[in-house]
Amino acid sequence: MPAKRREPTYQPVPKLWPGETFVIIASGPSLTTDDVDYVRGKARVIAVNNNHEIASWADVLYANDGRWWAWHKGVPSFTGLKFTICRWANWPGVHVLGRCHDNKGLTFDPTKLCNFGVNSGYAAINLAVHLGAKRILLLGYDMQPGPDGKEHWHKDHRNRSQSGYPIFRKRMAAMVEPLERAGVEVINCTRRTALETFPLMALEDALPVSEAMAS
Repeated sequence: MPAKRREPTYQPVPKLWPGETFVIIASGPSLTTDDVDYVRGKARVIAVNNNHEIASWADVLYANDGRWWAWHKGVPSFTGLKFTICRWANWPGVHVLGRCHDNKGLTFDPTKLCNFGVNSGYAAINLAVHLGAKRILLLGYDMQPGPDGKEHWHKDHRNRSQSGYPIFRKRMAAMVEPLERAGVEVINCTRRTALETFPLMALEDALPVSEAMAS
């Protein structure tokens, strides 16, 4: 009988910002640079995939896909924290985490992320929880094509893969109970969205102008 393959040891995500508000920026076609600029300095920001291009100042960059990291050569220009769950994305400064296979909502093991939702936006919510989020605001979580059929605000990824929106939307529901158990509030501030899992709110109401991060 062949020996069981040993799982690598992963370094845990540090709880850097306990109790803070996070904004996660995904790539839906309704995302605007005005929204991205508005959140700067008011919350911790996780940029997903190509969103580092319009939020180079974000605290964190996250992407599931090892191909994406290869296409962008590990994004050396990004100076914040970088995370992935792809074991072969061995680029300088990219923190590789394990995949949780036995949990269909969230994992509270800080060395892993749950990717039951099979998209980077899902895993980024779990990452925010590890980092200490008490409140998470979603931007660019359209979970549907735009009126012109485009899937992102930016050009297609190099492999031109199509997003599995129905399964993305369906599986988000698995996060609701563990998020409530952890006392983490999630609000969807996306301008045009098909995701109904979380309460909807205008960005300016969820994150008032007067709100600013503690230094």
